[in-house]
Amino acid sequence: MPPSHQPLLRPMRPRRRDEPHRVATSLELFFDLCFVVAVSQAGRELAGTLAEGHHAGTAVLRYALAFFALWWAWMNFTWFASAYDCDDVPYRLTTLVQITGALIFAAGIPRLFADADFAVTIAGYVVMRLAQVTQWLRAARGERGEARRMARSYALGIALVQAGWVVLLFLPKAAVNWCLPIGALAELAVPALAERRVRSPWHPHHIAERYGLFTLIVLGETVSAATIAVQSAVDEHEAVHELIPIAVGGLLVCFAAWWIYFATPIHQHLRGNRQAFLWGYGHYLVFGSAAAIGAGLEVAVEHAVGKAHLSAAASAASVTVPTALYLATVWLLHSRHSKTGAAQWVLPGTAVLVLACTALGDAGVLTAGLLLAAAVALGLLLAARSPEPARPSVPDASID
Repeated sequence: MPPSHQPLLRPMRPRRRDEPHRVATSLELFFDLCFVVAVSQAGRELAGTLAEGHHAGTAVLRYALAFFALWWAWMNFTWFASAYDCDDVPYRLTTLVQITGALIFAAGIPRLFADADFAVTIAGYVVMRLAQVTQWLRAARGERGEARRMARSYALGIALVQAGWVVLLFLPKAAVNWCLPIGALAELAVPALAERRVRSPWHPHHIAERYGLFTLIVLGETVSAATIAVQSAVDEHEAVHELIPIAVGGLLVCFAAWWIYFATPIHQHLRGNRQAFLWGYGHYLVFGSAAAIGAGLEVAVEHAVGKAHLSAAASAASVTVPTALYLATVWLLHSRHSKTGAAQWVLPGTAVLVLACTALGDAGVLTAGLLLAAAVALGLLLAARSPEPARPSVPDASID
């Protein structure tokens, strides 16, 4: 609808799970692009810390924490929008507030990596999450019975956990390390508790599309980060011969990662909350590993030109480990539901071989890329030789 006809206020009603032609909106795409700014910041800090050659475990842990906060805020917005997006002015403004919170969070990531200063990141996170509370309160006004209770439970649960994060700012740093996992578990528990009697009316095809689009954006950011790293290295060192294998291997990894993720439609599998929660939560590893591949390629480039203070095997591991994790997780969430016979083991086997490429040192990235390309080719060959499976029927929206 043209902007001149944009309604100022609409009742926030539940969307239909079988709504036809449900696709991502321009606001959702804008939301994703802004969130990737924070994702890229986390990847940049991870790459810089790993290239220094010390405190690798601490860097990975802080990256995991930062990515958890971004992923969880993104995921909560995505599922809420699938169920209740009314696209009026208050909804749009609240979404822009959530985007602002993500940018505040991004600004605090360097401090988080440098000296475990959580103040700015927690502030940005709380902004994102409290904006989500207002959305759930609006949804509660448009619901009835158990559905209204569910929406209120979401609002209350999210608000209580945010209060906990604020309290965390006043605790000693030694206590913070113990409280972080508790806070994360509390965040994860809110949807399960809120939807224990009735589920929100999310749209399976819309959810699958939203996750696929965010995967595309993260993979695109990975390619961009690697390209900038190669360009900077060439400008400063003119080490073209050392960088070509990394560039080729990195591109093959990214291209294959895209191909593998989108090989099979997944929306038919999302029949109810049991499948959807496991699938949605599992994407923490998909998104996090995809973004970490870009950071790893930056580290490999730094090592190739002699600027990274780590071994060749450690440099290769910065790419091979997240790549293997990506393959294993995509297989677990996607491929195993549609593959049979030998095709079922292509991705797990490739993940093991990619991990073995770590021992190859400087040749590890190129070899890993070639392995992924071979895995895609083998998957296509096996699919062509197997009979086409019958299409599953459209899931009944009443199944839980």
